[in-house]
Amino acid sequence: MITKNLPNILTIARILLLPFFASALIYDYYDYALILFLSAGITDVLDGLLARVKKQATVLGSILDPVADKFLLITSFVMMSLYGWIPKWLTITIISRDLIVVTGWLIFYFITHNIKVEPSILGKIANVSQSVLIGVVLLLINIRNSADIPMSFLIAVASLTGVSGILYIYKGLKTINT
Repeated sequence: MITKNLPNILTIARILLLPFFASALIYDYYDYALILFLSAGITDVLDGLLARVKKQATVLGSILDPVADKFLLITSFVMMSLYGWIPKWLTITIISRDLIVVTGWLIFYFITHNIKVEPSILGKIANVSQSVLIGVVLLLINIRNSADIPMSFLIAVASLTGVSGILYIYKGLKTINT
């Protein structure tokens, strides 16, 4: 039952924070946007930790957790690239990787009827780097009213994202072919 599963409740809460986060950005409440983004990050860590510690991992949670992460990251990147805080090419790279991974997962599911796909360490590192970038942008906007991010950081995030996408494709093709 979902109401007795705290990790799933936290994941759903993270999804429900999304319209407030987007509204805070749209209406220039960048301090609230930062607080909401940090809150989403804390609930992300807590839901995973609680699911493992309390042995409350569920199929629903294993699907909702990455969906919540992707909703927040994609919303953040799209809005921040529209504001000019993040380059559009980076947003395109991140969304393209996610679309390729989700499409690959759907193909994998239709062929194998297996819903379980293990995230790779590199994929997790790429997602963390994306989250850190969003957090840094929000912090800089709040402190300096400018998001001057070093190109090396942007390239590192793009590289991790691209390589993790290639790794997912390789692992998916290898699994389907065996």
